[in-house]
Amino acid sequence: MLKQLWNDENGVILSAEIVLIGTILIVGMVVGLTELQCAVVQELNDLGEAIGALNQSYQISSLASFKRGGGIKGSTFGSVFIDHLDACDGNECAVVCVFAPRGEFRKF
Repeated sequence: MLKQLWNDENGVILSAEIVLIGTILIVGMVVGLTELQCAVVQELNDLGEAIGALNQSYQISSLASFKRGGGIKGSTFGSVFIDHLDACDGNECAVVCVFAPRGEFRKF
C-alpha cells in the first residue's frame, strides 16, 4: 500500500508548471511594487507641497519704555522675515511616475 501511494502521480505538479506559476507571481509582484512605488512618490510629493505652502513670514514690532522725566529706559528693535516662493512651491515641480518608451522612469 505504501509503494502504491509512493508511485501514485495524481495531483503532482510538474516542474514546468512550477516555473510558469513562479513567473506569473514574479511579474505580478514587479508590477504591484512599481505601482506601490509610484503611489508613495506621489504622496511624498503631496507632503512636500503641503510643507512648502506654509507661510513662514513673521514680523516683530519694536518696543520702547520711557522714563517719567524723559529719556528711554529700554528699547528693542523690531524684526521682519518675508518668506518668498521657493523653486517648487505652488506645485510647480510635480513628480509623477511615467513609464518611458525605453523602459526607464522619468520624473516630471
